[in-house]
Parts: sequence; structure tokens; C-alpha cells
Amino acid sequence: MDVRAPQNRRRLVIGGILGLMTLSILYLIAPSPWTTYDHRRQGFVAPPSDAALISSTGTGPVGPPGTGHEGWRVLMNDRPTMKFRDNLRPDLRYITTWPANGWTNQVINFMNVIYLAQITHRIPIIPRFRPVHIPGDDTPHRDFGDVFDVPALSKALGMPILEWKEVKDLKSTTLEDVGCWDIQNYRWENDGAWYLDPPVDIKLDVSYTLAPEWTRQNGDGGSDPSTLMWGFASLASFPHWQPLPIDPSPKHHTSLPPDEHMFCTNSLYWGIANLEEAYEKSAAWHAVGEHMMWSTEVRDVGERYTREVLGVRADEPIPPYIAIHVRRGDFGMWCQTPQNECFAPLDAYAKRVEEVKLALAEKGIVADKVIVTSNEGDKGWWKDVTKLGWLRLDHERTTREHGPWYPIFIDAFIQGEATGFVGTSTSTVSMLAQRRVEGRGGVSAMVKWGKKGADDH
Repeated sequence: MDVRAPQNRRRLVIGGILGLMTLSILYLIAPSPWTTYDHRRQGFVAPPSDAALISSTGTGPVGPPGTGHEGWRVLMNDRPTMKFRDNLRPDLRYITTWPANGWTNQVINFMNVIYLAQITHRIPIIPRFRPVHIPGDDTPHRDFGDVFDVPALSKALGMPILEWKEVKDLKSTTLEDVGCWDIQNYRWENDGAWYLDPPVDIKLDVSYTLAPEWTRQNGDGGSDPSTLMWGFASLASFPHWQPLPIDPSPKHHTSLPPDEHMFCTNSLYWGIANLEEAYEKSAAWHAVGEHMMWSTEVRDVGERYTREVLGVRADEPIPPYIAIHVRRGDFGMWCQTPQNECFAPLDAYAKRVEEVKLALAEKGIVADKVIVTSNEGDKGWWKDVTKLGWLRLDHERTTREHGPWYPIFIDAFIQGEATGFVGTSTSTVSMLAQRRVEGRGGVSAMVKWGKKGADDH
């Protein structure tokens, strides 16, 4: 018997472990695809062999100086083209998604796809916001960059971020075929098309492949449509060889498998398992959401309206204040009891406001003024708000001055920039505002609802 055999085996095991550790360390310290990314030019620093990609004339960047997009052509082949495929570089990989639900859920969707781009080393292409909850058929879509500072976000994350208007000419009439993933584990009975399909201005005819069950929180097809982000990321990182059923596209009736160059999926809003319970632990929020700063226009208008409602002069700093978000209106469809028992009364919000005031006072902060935001349309309810001494904005004026999108933008700005915040439990509008306020060192509280006395404590 060779007494050295056990020792040799131990050496092999130890050597294997050390080898795996070395590979892991090398992977962690290896430069990412964004190592040569130049934040000032919103593009990659092109090596000499790719210099022609910077400008067709060879004279320098084609983007307007000072816009943060001077080097955008190194991320694509040309200015926006009639076909998106003509503009994709063969050596780069891209990822996109479609907007669905209300504006806040679209923000979460875009936040999730940027995070997915981070962990799969793809370039995210963000579509326009879709006016799902805004009355009127003539409401225009709004660019992501109209609301958020894309160059600043790109710089903070150290990665490129594109918008669809930079890839495909939105005036194009060319309908292109593409295969995408459907991450929903059920089909919406009503208005399914707007939930599954891309905005009409992108002109895509999509055939969908239902994502495998192992990418979903409830793989058995239950009622929870949440996607497991890392499970889904594997589809974007590695070719999926197992054949899966494909739903043909609605126009050309093509049946294309999911595109590997332009990885696409319908709404990634459900990109966090158990959204309400896990949101504060969301990797996407901490990796991306915290860095999503308002655009200059939204910040300027938001600060002006905030000063006006608080009675502060234009040359004075905005003082600490408390913002309230009362979600009513559309939440009525979730009520199992009469709405006057289902929705929390204003007294419940008033109690939470006092708790927030006390918590701020312990930090040496005085916040006496309260601004209320809500989707409630009942004038009598708003009169009760006024009786409490709380403030509100005139969004009829906001719409006249800035269009139908700005009541949503201004409310989100005021909520997120507050020192104290009181929101409505389970509302994603309140969740995002809560994360913003707490991230800036503020104090927040949520009001429970659903039955009479739900928030009693």
C-alpha cells in the first residue's frame, strides 16, 4: 500500500481549491467591457483600428459638444437608421425592454433592465415612457432622458446607456421582425397587446418565447409573476439551446427565437421577486435606482413649484418639509370591503405625519409644512385635506403650463426631495419616494389599508 496516496489526493484537492480561488480572483479583477468607457463622450474610447467608428469623416466626434453624447457613434454604426439592425455593432451586445403599467412601474422596469445590462455586460437601450395612466389619446410618449439625467447616470454607473431614438429613426416606417422573451407566466385578459408589445414608434413585429419556468419565482404558473433576476440573466449571458414554443408575430406571422444580439423582453417591472416585501433589499435599486437623478428641466420646474407651494422666494433655499402620497382611485379595484372602510382615513396619515415630525425633531430638523399628493379626484376629500392645514398643488395649472406628463413628474419630484415622507403601503409610487427620501437621510412611514382600522397601532 502506497502511504503517499492520501497525501497526493490531499495535494490535488488543495491544489484544485487554490486553482478555483485564483480563477475567481482573476475574474473579479479582470477589466469589464466598460473599462475603456469614457464618461465624457458617452461611448467607448475607440482603439486606433476602430477610429472610423467615431466619425465617418475622420475629423472627430459627430455628437454636439457638451451634450454628453459626442462619441455615440462608437456604440453604434451610424446616426439613427431606418432599421435598428443596421445600427448595431457586431462586436457589442444590447438589451431592451418595453414600457408597461403606470409611469412609476415603467421607471422600475427601466431600472431593472439597466441592472440586467450591468450583470450581463450588455448595452441597455431604453424606450420612451408610455402614457398608460394619462387621459387622452393624443398624449405623447416621453423620452427617458426628458426625466432623468442619462449622462450623469451613465457616468455614475460607469457604463453606456442608450435611448431608442439614438438607435432607430422614430420616423421610420420599416416594421422589423425580432424574437423576444415573454417573462409573464400568464397572459393578461384585457389589453394584452399594450403590455406585451413595444411602443408603436419603434416599429417592431415581435414573436415571443415564454421564458422557462426556472426563471420565475412561481415556476408552476401561479399568480406571482415575479422574475428571478439572476435566473433570467443567464438567458442573456448564454445561448439557450433547448427549443421552446414560440408565439408568432402579429403582423408578419414570423416565429423567430429570442435574439441574442439584441436581447429583448416585455416589461421587467416584475424583475424583483416579491416586490413589496423585498424592495428595500433590491439589488437593482442600490446598483441603479439610487443614481437616477432628475433631468435639469424636471429639477428646475420641480424646485419652482415646490417653492411656490411652500411660499418660499426664488432666491431662498427650500426648507425641510414632509410629503404625503395618498394612493386611492385605481386602488379601489383591490378593495374587498366598501372603499370608505378599505382606504385609510386622513386621520391615519395625520398620525404618521406626527410620528415623522418627532423622528425628524430627534435629528434636530423642524419640518412644519406638509404637501399632499394623491390621485384622488373627489373635491370633498381635498377640502378635508385643506382643513388639516396641508398644502397641495394646482395640477390643472401644471398641465396647462407643461403638458399632461408634468403632474406625475412634479409629484414624484416633491415626494422624493422631501425631508420626511408618508406613503401608502404597497404603492410603488410610495416605495420609490420612500427609497429616495431615506437615501438622503430623511424619515419615512407607510400607512396600511385594505380594511377598517388597518393602520391602527
